[in-house]
Amino acid sequence: MNILVTGGAGFIGSHIVNTYIEAGHSVSVIDNLSSGRLQFLNPKAKFYDMDILDPKITEVLKSEKINAINHHAAQISVSESLTNPLLDANSNIIGTLQLLQSAVSLEVEKFIFASTGGAIYGEQIYFPASEDHPCLPLSPYGISKLSAENYLSFFSKQFGLSTTALRYSNVFGPHQNPQGEAGVVAIFCERLVKDKVPIICGNGEQTRDFISVRDVAQANLIALDHTCTGTFNVATGEETSINSLAECLLRVSSKKIVANHGSSRQGDQRRSVIDYKKFHEGFGWQPEVSLEQGLVETYSFFQNQTT
Repeated sequence: MNILVTGGAGFIGSHIVNTYIEAGHSVSVIDNLSSGRLQFLNPKAKFYDMDILDPKITEVLKSEKINAINHHAAQISVSESLTNPLLDANSNIIGTLQLLQSAVSLEVEKFIFASTGGAIYGEQIYFPASEDHPCLPLSPYGISKLSAENYLSFFSKQFGLSTTALRYSNVFGPHQNPQGEAGVVAIFCERLVKDKVPIICGNGEQTRDFISVRDVAQANLIALDHTCTGTFNVATGEETSINSLAECLLRVSSKKIVANHGSSRQGDQRRSVIDYKKFHEGFGWQPEVSLEQGLVETYSFFQNQTT
């Protein structure tokens, strides 16, 4: 297939590009490099330095004869969405909608959308959350992702476009940026390789569902199947406290450091864990990378970045 990956130079997108190319697909990438890095981009991918709001994307779709779009370009900061919800909506809603319209006009066969499990479900009512858990987003970011999912459903019903929304839990792995609003794994790794003390927000008993980016990339490979339509959780279904995460990462790093506790983050979810049963039963996907194995790979990546 000829696949367009938006945000393909970013953390998750770059791994998906690699997986697609390894599977024999031809990949084009659109990325404005606001957070992506060219050094992570597979040299076999054709690169376009472009924002997803650029109307010239239609020309790229046409010239590259794109069959499938994998949409990972987004405004990803929850805190930024709180201070600037208009910017968030412009990127995550309008950008997605324009891409969907272009896909339909050029008869693209497949559209895969990167959504979020934690931000869409909000404070969970039951654990782990399945896809039919009430969607109670606590931020404009979560609202924009849910809105985009609804547009996917509309385009699927109205135009017959095969659409898939993948709701990720907390993704971690190589290529993740430790700056800005980054994942806790990347932040801890960067501090440890610099012999700095990891700072745990609050009491550290808040939980997350940590999923390796390699497992996420495999989920996106499966999602290319034309029959794989709808919304699917991509997660491990296992809760890990931030305290436990820090302990595991300290073992992996072999550093004789003790983590400290700082103030709690405003609006931080207490517990977050989601159920991947639907995706497993429908298409055989399941997580393969253990938390410790994934942490070893991630810490090794950060070590190499500093040498």
